[in-house]
Amino acid sequence: MTALTAARVQMELSLAFHIVFAALGIGMPVLMLVAEGLHLRTKKPHYRELAKKWGKATALLFVVGAVSGTALSFELGLLWPRFMAFAGPVLGPAFALEGYAFLIEAIFVGLYLYGWDRMSPRAHFWSGVPVAVSGMLSGVLVVGANAWMQSPRGYTAVAGKVVQVDMFATFKNPSWLPLAVHSTLSCYIAVGFAVAGVYAIGMLRGRRDDYHRSGLLLAISLGAIAAVLQPLSGHKVAEMVGHTQPEKLAAMEAHFKTQHGAPALLGGIPNADTGEVRYGIEIPKALSLLATGDPNGKVLGLEEFPRDERPNVLLCHLAFDTMVGCGMALIGLGGLFFVVWRKKKGEVPRSLLWLVGLGSPLGFVALEAGWFVTEAGRQPWIIYRVMRVSEAVTPRTDVGVSLAVYTGLYLLLAVALVSLLRALAKKEHA
Repeated sequence: MTALTAARVQMELSLAFHIVFAALGIGMPVLMLVAEGLHLRTKKPHYRELAKKWGKATALLFVVGAVSGTALSFELGLLWPRFMAFAGPVLGPAFALEGYAFLIEAIFVGLYLYGWDRMSPRAHFWSGVPVAVSGMLSGVLVVGANAWMQSPRGYTAVAGKVVQVDMFATFKNPSWLPLAVHSTLSCYIAVGFAVAGVYAIGMLRGRRDDYHRSGLLLAISLGAIAAVLQPLSGHKVAEMVGHTQPEKLAAMEAHFKTQHGAPALLGGIPNADTGEVRYGIEIPKALSLLATGDPNGKVLGLEEFPRDERPNVLLCHLAFDTMVGCGMALIGLGGLFFVVWRKKKGEVPRSLLWLVGLGSPLGFVALEAGWFVTEAGRQPWIIYRVMRVSEAVTPRTDVGVSLAVYTGLYLLLAVALVSLLRALAKKEHA
């Protein structure tokens, strides 16, 4: 395994692992706050139990996420020193602000956990608000750094070195806001449906008390609301990608030939060598409408770009279809749940509980697939049209050792977390 391949595998593993905890750190505090707010309003004890349990889970996930995030920050310097030497002055402010958000979240997680019965009920509720806000801001700020890699702006380089930087360059590029909104909603979707699945399984095992019913309803409400909003966000992302990274859009849609009134493609297996797609279903003019706002608009095909600058079209297209397919399935699942909930006056049949349980991982599948699209679609660039991945990698030849060490670390963290969450779940509602 070459140093480049080992470095890429390690980053893929690290990002795929860490993004789960980033999403949970964004979504869980919202559920925690909603549950406590309902307790303050209704005085029903099961809402307090939910808030306490979700607060403990948030703290556990925060600790593991902090470890994996710290490891990830070291990897950037160890594996991609040339990238950090060039981009560090630009990305520094975004990472610094994320650090402040992280510290604020850590402080208020402690206050929230140990403030039960030590603070007034309203003061305790408000101590949880910075946890939810800081968690969301941490994600948004990190996305700012990634967005700059997609569409770099706001700096001046001389002889391969950055000599002048706009302090807010990461937040002034056209990719940041669409990606920030899209990724934040995807976290709420993933966490909402995943948590709903936990309570659906509990109800299938006979635990049909108010605690489980409310946990299911609150979690699936968060996921369903975010899922309904996500297509609007996705449309904005498609427009942005069409303007800033047209080859990424072409790879996502397996669009090989430039044309006006381009169709969108559902499914299909693209062949990068022949420029053909087998088994796909075309929706006339839909891609032009999504990318340009005009059903007859011009959409560039992969034929416009040199072969060594094209993303992996098979990977991008399959990941994009996976993301969209999972998202649409969850919209349907959320809609079905609330139709049945209303029709049955709050009763949930076993068949629907099974559907919720089976569909609960789809949000995280969509989240991971979306990041595959974002990152694989930028290849071969680490900074779009500025620096290739092959130019950024460390010159060391022992990256395989680092890959083995980090893989072991992530396995250890995963086992520890699952054990702790299982122990927390087995406790009485406390």
